[in-house]
Amino acid sequence: MRLSRWIATVGGVGLMRPAPGTWGSAAALPLGYGLHVLGGPLLLVAGVCVTTVLGWWAARAEERASGAHDASEIVIDEVAGQWIALVPLSFGLWHAGVDPWLFPWPGWVGAFVLFRLFDIWKPGPVGWADRQPGAVGVMLDDLIAGAFAAIGVMLAAGIAHGVFAL
Repeated sequence: MRLSRWIATVGGVGLMRPAPGTWGSAAALPLGYGLHVLGGPLLLVAGVCVTTVLGWWAARAEERASGAHDASEIVIDEVAGQWIALVPLSFGLWHAGVDPWLFPWPGWVGAFVLFRLFDIWKPGPVGWADRQPGAVGVMLDDLIAGAFAAIGVMLAAGIAHGVFAL
């Protein structure tokens, strides 16, 4: 398997059916959790940056090799976007001094659900980015969907922890 294909499919996760994007997002959760445990939110942010650069390179190489734009098996973009959705949770846990080994599942599940919602629905800027050509379009829609999900995670945490009284 070409290195670009291995990266683009996240070690073959993108070849799983049905719904390879959902499988890619699901694979991102334990990987993101590992980054959180090993280095907290700063390592997770660094992971987003590295994954974005590698994802752009791999998506570009795969588009050239296959001639297909945003093939469904390319899921490295889902990993980067899902990790963006996890960043506020990681910062919140770090700020609260919570043991990094603890796994407060509502936040992680919420980040997953919100990211998948925005990635599938593609509202506004997410849809615009999805229509962009080349590797930029492959990566950018998921990065924006991740940012939308991160905002949703912050709002949900604020409500759940009584910061925002409704």
